[in-house]
Amino acid sequence: MSVSKMKNRWIALYVENQVGVLAKVSGLFSGKSYNLQSLTVGTTEDETVSRMTISVLSDDRTFEQIKKQLNRMVEVIKVVDLTQVPIHMKEILFAKLLGLDEAGKEEAFRIAQVFGVDVADIGEDSVLLECKLTERRNNELIDLIKERFKNSIEVVRGGAVAIESISTSCR
Repeated sequence: MSVSKMKNRWIALYVENQVGVLAKVSGLFSGKSYNLQSLTVGTTEDETVSRMTISVLSDDRTFEQIKKQLNRMVEVIKVVDLTQVPIHMKEILFAKLLGLDEAGKEEAFRIAQVFGVDVADIGEDSVLLECKLTERRNNELIDLIKERFKNSIEVVRGGAVAIESISTSCR
């Protein structure tokens, strides 16, 4: 029997847009001790249907169990495994850089320009960056600002959203 390695796996889950569905889905994960890496939810073009984008760190066997259990839920319309599918994915992130002097602000603007992120707000000694990048690129940005600005940062990030690619370009 071969042992599969743990890796990030992605699911798009179409569900009925009803009260309690999110709690049932997240309850399935917590009840089975599956750790969610990321979960985002929003309505689709049909207001009666929501789409969840879920990331979970698991091995192949556990991931297959998760998909089967999700498919058994009454409120679930469709489960799509995005792990091996070409997708476009972005994650929103806000990074507040605090206690900056003029040189620090200039450095923040240079970093924003290099990463292609927006400066959403500016204060007397602070800069707020708004990022819509891939998870990997957001991680690189966080590492850089931690290194450059030490303890004077606040980071808030949302989960990733993903959609299947029309062409063959991926992630």
